[in-house]
Amino acid sequence: MVSCVVHNWEGKESGEATVDLRIAREENAAHIVHRAMRRQMSNARQGTVASKTRAEVRGGGRKPWKQKGTGRARAGSNRSPLWRGGGVIFGPSPRDYSVKMNRKERRLALTTAFSSRSDDMVVVENFVDKLPRPKTKELAAALARWGIEEGSKVLLIVADKQENVYLSARNNASIKLVLAANLNVYDLLASDRIVATEDAIAKIQEVYSD
Repeated sequence: MVSCVVHNWEGKESGEATVDLRIAREENAAHIVHRAMRRQMSNARQGTVASKTRAEVRGGGRKPWKQKGTGRARAGSNRSPLWRGGGVIFGPSPRDYSVKMNRKERRLALTTAFSSRSDDMVVVENFVDKLPRPKTKELAAALARWGIEEGSKVLLIVADKQENVYLSARNNASIKLVLAANLNVYDLLASDRIVATEDAIAKIQEVYSD
């Protein structure tokens, strides 16, 4: 169970929030989170890089010179890998980098990663009404009141997409906004601090609990 103090818009403590999620055993936790991270990073690769072999390079159909009598090394094509403009030996070709992982394992890795960041997490009251218009400066000031150091990579977790919150966060390169239902292992581990609203915590409990 993860228990966090809830802060209001002014930065004062206003309550407590808890989330009870199933996590991996301590001896297996690092392994399963690593597998989930590797899967996510591998599945993000396009795998479209390619180079042409001597059979695919244009030209080279005619023998450059006769086999004997010229004093030069024998050659059968000017698209040989030994020639400038020729094919590539053992070059890259399109491939699928995706890695499979069971759904239950992915869920367990995600909840384990989330629980492991409890010390770096700040839970705040829902503040959509505090931003009647998009204002990046006001959101940055609120983060400072919540104890977030300037320049820290912040993962802001909300329950639902609110336009003013989204527009206020997108101009700040150090803030990444995600929905509670779209959490992923990479964002949880790559951020320095995590800020989650009360509604987001409730949504996480609803979506990711067994």
